[in-house]
Amino acid sequence: MNDPKLPGSRSLRITDRLLIALDQAARTVLAESHPARPNPAENIPETLDQPAERKHAAALMRINHSGEIAAQALYQGQALVASSAATRESLMEAAGEENDHLAWCAQRVRELDGRLSVLNPLWYAGSFAIGALAGLAGDRTSLGFVAETERQVVEHLDGHLQQLSKKDARTRAIIQQMSADEEHHGRNAVSAGGAALPFFARTLMKLTARVMTRTAYWV
Repeated sequence: MNDPKLPGSRSLRITDRLLIALDQAARTVLAESHPARPNPAENIPETLDQPAERKHAAALMRINHSGEIAAQALYQGQALVASSAATRESLMEAAGEENDHLAWCAQRVRELDGRLSVLNPLWYAGSFAIGALAGLAGDRTSLGFVAETERQVVEHLDGHLQQLSKKDARTRAIIQQMSADEEHHGRNAVSAGGAALPFFARTLMKLTARVMTRTAYWV
């Protein structure tokens, strides 16, 4: 067993974390995700029968799936460079719940005869880099980044609820549970010491998310 005080032992730990992050990237982008929790729509009957409504709902859930791809990457990038074990564990715990979202969104897209975004590898790579940069700014900034991300995601999901057909109970159930989880993650990040981000950073995050969501709707 390596002594943590020996030279190079810290590099080994970072190397191990990088290998884990690379493995998680492959699993997220290339493999099918398996949720730990039941799908919120599990016992709700299908009500969408109009092609236009199904196509629109599938596109919205494709956006949400891409958003969850990005969320996994953000958490992995932040966890890779986190300075404290507590922050790292908090990030990975949230990533576990986000994996449920990933699986639920993919399932709903398939149910609606839709397809996932072909740009998911790009969303993952870019988000991983952003997450790592946020993490390098320090744990308080990293946690503040989580809180702001989740706040914006909740707003985004609320917008989707307004766009969905009123009778689409299956999609609504999934989005509502996702929103509740995201809000919980944001509160946890603030409670753990997350610092508020400057206006410029918040605005840049919103603009970046807008590019992804508008692109993922179609591609």
